[in-house]
Amino acid sequence: MDQSCFHFPTTTPSNLLPHEGEAYYHGSILETAQADSLLEKLLESLPWQHDEIFLFGKTIVTARQVAWFGDTNKCYTYSGKTHQPSPWTKELLLIKEEIEKRTDTSYNSCLANLYQEGEQGMGWHQDNEKELGPNPTIASLSLGAERRFDFRHKETREKISLHLAHGSLLLMTGNTQHHWQHQLPKTKKVTQPRINLTFRTIQP
Repeated sequence: MDQSCFHFPTTTPSNLLPHEGEAYYHGSILETAQADSLLEKLLESLPWQHDEIFLFGKTIVTARQVAWFGDTNKCYTYSGKTHQPSPWTKELLLIKEEIEKRTDTSYNSCLANLYQEGEQGMGWHQDNEKELGPNPTIASLSLGAERRFDFRHKETREKISLHLAHGSLLLMTGNTQHHWQHQLPKTKKVTQPRINLTFRTIQP
């Protein structure tokens, strides 16, 4: 994998959210063949583990699998569990560097999520953990099966939906996490796996 495999538009996409938030869909930033190769590599090489969340006094093991990477000591606590970062891989560092150029933001960690098929998803939530700071910027690269992704305003209940293509980049920034929830809904129509790499900045 080298830098020539990336292609970025020269203009910034329009904001998807009508108010109180910023989300920008950049479309595919990888050549299809390279996105295919990267998906296969990450499926085989990352230390995938089923996630555990603490909900209503019980520990629940999710169907989704995760892997956490980052700079030294950049731990991440969500759903009652603290994740210790694995060292960056060569592929993740290259992706991170390219996304940092495009989004003009530095990231020190990455939560990788693996959904083996469409009936694995993620319900409504916000990425508002204290480690991410008050207005986090999160860059999400999607690989594999195209999936629908939804935003929902917390007060008005407005909903914005889009489909995340293979090799595409979605950026959430500004005060989005204060006012909007997001989800990856389940579907029986999808039978192939999807990985999303969510680059984040853990605050001191």
